Amino acid sequence: MNFLDGHLFPENQQPLVITAAPYAPSWVPSDFPGEIAVTMEEQIQKAVDCYEAGATVLHLHVRELDGKGSKRLSKFNELIAGVRERVPEMIIQVGGSISFAPETDGAAAKWLSDDTRHMLAELEPKPDQVTVTINTSQMNILEQFDARDIQGTSMEDPAVFNAYKEMTVPAQPGWAEEHIRRLSAAGIQSAFQCYNINSFESVERLMRRGIYKGPLALNWVAIGGGMDAPNIYNLANFVRAVPDGAMLTVESSVLNVLPINMMGIALGLHVRCGTEDNLWNQTRTAKIGTVAQIEQLVRIAGEFGRPIATAQQAREICKIGVFYDTVEETLLANGFAPNRNGGQQGFLRKAA
Repeated sequence: MNFLDGHLFPENQQPLVITAAPYAPSWVPSDFPGEIAVTMEEQIQKAVDCYEAGATVLHLHVRELDGKGSKRLSKFNELIAGVRERVPEMIIQVGGSISFAPETDGAAAKWLSDDTRHMLAELEPKPDQVTVTINTSQMNILEQFDARDIQGTSMEDPAVFNAYKEMTVPAQPGWAEEHIRRLSAAGIQSAFQCYNINSFESVERLMRRGIYKGPLALNWVAIGGGMDAPNIYNLANFVRAVPDGAMLTVESSVLNVLPINMMGIALGLHVRCGTEDNLWNQTRTAKIGTVAQIEQLVRIAGEFGRPIATAQQAREICKIGVFYDTVEETLLANGFAPNRNGGQQGFLRKAA
């Protein structure tokens, strides 16, 4: 991305798109009583509350009545339908893992099979986005945690702790290519989860080869444990590679969430918050729910002078429903240099 003079001025930035992640699949309801929704009505109402607080993108997972993450696509269909009815303009982004909660105590925290994840393209009503991971990676979500972050929670159980510590993201090239094709054929936007510069470069190659021909919506996932650590050097390196036409959201974990989001707000990027990423306020004196986290970001953005995106603005920024016909059109629309044609020509060669 190019940061020209005046790029920190709010009038030169897009309205802020806030993604809410309120369903917290790695936690259990007793970890935050009254906050983590369990019944279908509670889960739908949580989406409504997030929307009314200022979030226009909903990162969606589903729970069963026993409090465990649901792996039934029928439950996803039910929740999507309920959210669509109550807040029809909200962008629904289904978490592409479906659920990575262990099914039994002490079991490995595993993502579902390739075939099952491909079925996300068959959800009805269809979501606006499904998150897509690129490149198999370690996903030790606990590496940035402090012992105080898990005090009094299910994570204090050594079996549960180790399950998440040893988790990996399965995202081999063949799976990713087929998944993107199926999502695109269904009119669902791939929301790429990039853990470092390597995964971003793989996304770019997929676009240059015509596997994905759509707007580039992506998250920089800075949670450590096989992914970028949340620091300014990694963020700057990542942002420098991302083209100007991309919609980039910053994402982190535990007490890193707020400062990383403040950097994102200042730079004109977009943000994500919620109990999936963090349970505590910055002094760890109390837990903070997703709605309160959204309200905090709305207030901070106001101090920066940056307006919060309306639902319609968020859809335009994310380019929901937009796909391109050719590789050349895709690269041009997203701000990439065109593919080479007869030698190294770089950015000086313009698409015809």
